[in-house]
Amino acid sequence: MYTGGQLQPNHRDCMDAATSTRADKLLSLEEQIFRLQALLEASRQVHSIISVHDVLARTAQVLVRELEIQGAEFRSPTKELLATYGSPDPESTVSARFRLVGHNNSELAELLVTPSEGEPLSIYEEDFIEGLVLQAAVALENAMYHERNVQWARVQQDLDAARNIQRSLLPKSMPRIPGFSIDGRSSACYEVGGDYMDTVVLPDGSHLFVVADVAGKGLASAIIATGFRSAFRSLASQPLSLREIADRLGQQHWEEGVEARRRYVTAIFLRLRPELNEVEGVNAGHNPALIALPDGTICRIKASGTPLGMIPGMSYSSEKCAFPPGSRVLLYTDGLTEVFCGDEEFGCDRLSDTFRDASHEDAAANLAKLWETLSSYSANAPQTDDMTAIAICHLRHAQENTLA
Repeated sequence: MYTGGQLQPNHRDCMDAATSTRADKLLSLEEQIFRLQALLEASRQVHSIISVHDVLARTAQVLVRELEIQGAEFRSPTKELLATYGSPDPESTVSARFRLVGHNNSELAELLVTPSEGEPLSIYEEDFIEGLVLQAAVALENAMYHERNVQWARVQQDLDAARNIQRSLLPKSMPRIPGFSIDGRSSACYEVGGDYMDTVVLPDGSHLFVVADVAGKGLASAIIATGFRSAFRSLASQPLSLREIADRLGQQHWEEGVEARRRYVTAIFLRLRPELNEVEGVNAGHNPALIALPDGTICRIKASGTPLGMIPGMSYSSEKCAFPPGSRVLLYTDGLTEVFCGDEEFGCDRLSDTFRDASHEDAAANLAKLWETLSSYSANAPQTDDMTAIAICHLRHAQENTLA
């Protein structure tokens, strides 16, 4: 239409243009609503998964299918491929990267997306990806926590089984010898520990007791203690002297290799000869055995060499002590002396005094008194080391029966 020398736009054309603009806006709004619905559905999917790999694999799959892009992949902070879908191209100039960040701002993974047909991502696509990345990060952390809980539950089951096995390897009962009261007690700091105690009857009829302590704590020390038990029992069945048993155990432990040497073993061996009223001991780098005699004197069987397995070819010496009726002996690990009250250690002297002053001829009562004293000294603080002890009491009435 031409009026007044000027070209005026056709009214119908204007209406068509306006209608087209509104239609475009409506289409864009509908597309955004569709994308939002897709994002909500995708978020629901990734939050329903409890596997780390599956969370990432499902997220990559949703991105490729919903946005119709070429590919997507997730890599760990160390660039290890975690999950992929489609054909992502790290070399593409239009590929984009997004970080999955945890609640403490730590990087969980990196996402690479490659659009189709060489076109960069639109602002709506970027918004969709960023929204899904936020949800995927939360789902990923939840999956990681779940997997850790599952792994810890499995470890706890293994530790419980190991604890039961280790307890089963302790003596079911102490030997019943006329005129003697004998008892043992052991409590691990963790589920399993490196303390070991045992008793066997030697070929000559005497009784051999051992208390040992593997360096360190926990499962590794418990494994060494189990191996030590097997070696000890094998040697104790042979006609060997006490010092020969200690010498061979030390050499065998050394020959096990570097890892075994790091877990060296302190041990004290005590042979009781009831008919001779005598004990014989060999101390391999262990706490001294405490022998309380009837007159109140304390004798100690001290170390005659380094711990077993620390030095090759180590030779130990034995020491014999009278053990008349009324005498008591205590074999123990350093868990009993390394109990603290603040910064002050209970120590061997306090342990010796406590054991000497005990009036019980019952071995179990002696050990119960020691544990009670240690608990009181530490104000019932949690145990920080394995604690093991054997008490042997030569009853006074044994002498009366003999005289009678």
